[in-house]
Amino acid sequence: MQWHAPRTAAPLALIEVSGDLGDPVIAEWSCGAELLFGYTAAEVVGRSLAGALAGPGDLEGFRPLAGDEGGAPHRCECARKDGSRVVVEWIKKRVRDEHGQKTRALYVGQDISARSEEAKLREERLLLRAVLENLSITVCRFDREGVITFQEGKGLSVIGMKPGQLVGANVHVLYASHREGAEGILQALAGNASHSVYEVRGTAWETWHIPVRDDRGKPDGMINITLDASDASRRELELRAKLELIERQQKVIRDLSTPIIEVWDKVLTLPMVGVVDSLRIAEVMDNLLQAVVNKDARFAILDLTGVDAVDTRTAGYLIELIKAIRLLGAEGIITGIRSNVAQTMIALGLDLSGVTTVGNLRAGLKLCMRRMAAAGEAGAAGGAPAK
Repeated sequence: MQWHAPRTAAPLALIEVSGDLGDPVIAEWSCGAELLFGYTAAEVVGRSLAGALAGPGDLEGFRPLAGDEGGAPHRCECARKDGSRVVVEWIKKRVRDEHGQKTRALYVGQDISARSEEAKLREERLLLRAVLENLSITVCRFDREGVITFQEGKGLSVIGMKPGQLVGANVHVLYASHREGAEGILQALAGNASHSVYEVRGTAWETWHIPVRDDRGKPDGMINITLDASDASRRELELRAKLELIERQQKVIRDLSTPIIEVWDKVLTLPMVGVVDSLRIAEVMDNLLQAVVNKDARFAILDLTGVDAVDTRTAGYLIELIKAIRLLGAEGIITGIRSNVAQTMIALGLDLSGVTTVGNLRAGLKLCMRRMAAAGEAGAAGGAPAK
């Protein structure tokens, strides 16, 4: 039996199948099916329906139709003979034989690609309208000559403009006196995308210049998307200010926790408190060595009375600091080492033979005074602390 359907813009494809209705075989093929899919009846009769019409990777979308008992429309994408794709709405009807068994099925399909495309366009227009009407954004379309053909968006009100106000204007005329302002647009018209952030009348704008190309890949105008970025820019500046404040506060805290004090002429002391780690000791080393040079110090006392613990790397840094002080012509003295800190240094096998250590800061200061007096340095004897 050969069916004939009227030749319309969207022909009805009538296909009768038989065999295993879970994976049916084409038994009859109408002229409408030939028009829609490009296959003749001779080419497809005897073939699997899914194998003939489901494109590569489309079997999962097509199989539910084979298992459907019929009645409700089912939409899926099908492949034509020429490799193109078409969206088809199918209705399936099971056919019973004289014994009441469902041995055949009739598939009626119609091309709804145009309807699907229209629905997609409506959805895209809906999404675009939602963006333009609710976000502080401006979208402009320029043709290949630089003429504005579309200009809309809530962001226009920020600069006192109305939608479509510049439609018909040419970018070459608008920016005739300051072409540098149109650089991004001109680059996009030439096919080169760009992105920029600038400020106009106290408002920060972020702009994307997007080239448009025709079917041959040639430049065909451009799209300008501009977003009011004032809030984001303001939040960024506020965040930077907060970070800078935190950094300043942290520096004050570090300076207070490791103050370098000139307790006597040419005698510096550095009282350290808390846990001393590698990062902290590295900063202390830089500051103390700089102070030794600036003050022309003879002695630098590292008072560890308030130090609870040091890590293994820091213990080695302390010894290196004493050596660096010596290279600057001064003498480093460690005072107030606690038992646990001393155990850490011993466990590391550090050589403390060249390091002067005393029990507390007072003893360290007395030692400095005695050595300065013995060297006959001015002011050492008369100002020495009482024994």
